[in-house]
Amino acid sequence: MSFRIRVFVLMALVALGATGATVALTWWQARDQVSEAASASRETTELIQRELREQALRNGTWEGVDQTLRRLRGMTGQRLRLVDPYGEVIADTDHMDRREARPPGSVAVFVDPLPELIVADHGDRRQATIAAIDVYRAETLRAACLYRHGYELVVTPGLDGVHRHSLADGGVPTGTGRCRPAPPALWQRADDLAQVRQCGPVQADCLQAAFRRQITTGDVAPAPLLLTIGAGNEPVRTLDAGPVLLITLVVAALATGGSLLISRRVLRPIGTLTAAARRLGSGDRDGRVPDDGRDELAELARAFNQMAESVRAAQDDQRRLIADVAHELRNPLSNVRGYLEALQDGVVEPSPDLFASLHDEVILNQRIVGDLQELALAEAGALIYHRSPTDLAELMETARTAHRAAADTAGVELIVTAGAPVIADVDPDRIRQVVGNLVGNALRATPAGGSITLTAGLDGDRAVLRVTDTGTGIAAEHLPLVFDRLWRAEPSRGRGGGSGLGLAIVRQIVRDHGGDVSAHSTEGAGATFEIRLPPAVSPPRSPTSAARPGRAGRARTACRPG
Repeated sequence: MSFRIRVFVLMALVALGATGATVALTWWQARDQVSEAASASRETTELIQRELREQALRNGTWEGVDQTLRRLRGMTGQRLRLVDPYGEVIADTDHMDRREARPPGSVAVFVDPLPELIVADHGDRRQATIAAIDVYRAETLRAACLYRHGYELVVTPGLDGVHRHSLADGGVPTGTGRCRPAPPALWQRADDLAQVRQCGPVQADCLQAAFRRQITTGDVAPAPLLLTIGAGNEPVRTLDAGPVLLITLVVAALATGGSLLISRRVLRPIGTLTAAARRLGSGDRDGRVPDDGRDELAELARAFNQMAESVRAAQDDQRRLIADVAHELRNPLSNVRGYLEALQDGVVEPSPDLFASLHDEVILNQRIVGDLQELALAEAGALIYHRSPTDLAELMETARTAHRAAADTAGVELIVTAGAPVIADVDPDRIRQVVGNLVGNALRATPAGGSITLTAGLDGDRAVLRVTDTGTGIAAEHLPLVFDRLWRAEPSRGRGGGSGLGLAIVRQIVRDHGGDVSAHSTEGAGATFEIRLPPAVSPPRSPTSAARPGRAGRARTACRPG
């Protein structure tokens, strides 16, 4: 049986026993008090709240609430008391009855007369919120003024949630020229705009909060009030402490016994896990814990064993990486040392070709070290990305321009194909680095007369970049390994001036952007590297991107000379 089920059954028995005893005690002690208890029911509370809120909505002010409280007291027979947010008593039926105010009752609820903004599903929501703020202020000020002039008003809820006011008799108010609200002050309008523009156009909750915040600025909206019902000094019979103490002792004994059983079952395997974790921390990577069973503790033990296995695998990967780095650096360093010693001994004569070779070896070492550092930062999450909506089709054109000279030298044709602009929220510099690494690898694998095609497009809700070459391709058994650090395939895709870390950097940068990268190839028929990225929510607003649609329909091609 699952450990969770066992705990549930045990605690359920304890709860049922305690509940049964409590119910018996309550029935015995309180059966003669039920008829004497006087408290506001839920329906009564809701009625009082509704009446008070409707008055504030209708009149735009809490003025005259005394008469409403007196009427509600007559309907319900309850003592009613209203307090503002600053603790000041607005109205109290005890004061109306010319008696000393009693302590407030236990029923306390808020009467909130502020409307809730209804955000439409279409149109400019932020502009609609500004308009609703203006309508609420104007309607509330007008309603309060008309009420003070003795007019009876009725309210009608609007589509935006803001109530509109009209005279109860349908007429037109006279002699109330001062009831026409003045337009909002410039500072107030500026504050409204600033608060609303902090919300996104689809953030309904934020717009509702901004609406409520702005209509409560100043003295326009009637403040929410605390309503208490009843009096706190009504005589109440107390329960006999003897039976309560007895039940408490029984429940405590049951809970203690259950806790002992649980601790004995739980703490033993936890102690084993603690000891294994300490051994793992001291360097023992082979320690494991028993994981028999099907309950949660056995699942925890299996998770610990998996973690220990991952730690050991990570340590093995680290050792292999150090060995690979040492191997990759040893050969060029040995070459440099050999030539330098030969120069020192006079075995070889210095020449421009020799110095160029030595320089190439040093540049390779520097590239390996730099790529290792960048890959370490990327895997540690320390690379900084400056994302912005970017046209990936334009980015591929930029990559073509950057590698055109190298492609012309190698006799390789670079082609860029793209339809409409492909907008994605990425760091353009890092994505250019990714495309550059892929193009560099393709140039080293493609013989003269071949071609490399750069493609940008959309596939469903993903932005897709492809770098396709007509080179020697990659064997099927090597495809799962191409993104590993310091991996090299056949000589045709060997270093050739590369560090062996470019594809590993590509994979990490793409993953940091929330995308994925894959390789597809047939040996002898070229290779395709595909990058899939999440698209941007909206296109960029730069002049460059605005001009892009006019060029979207044509493919951009650069041919090698001749």
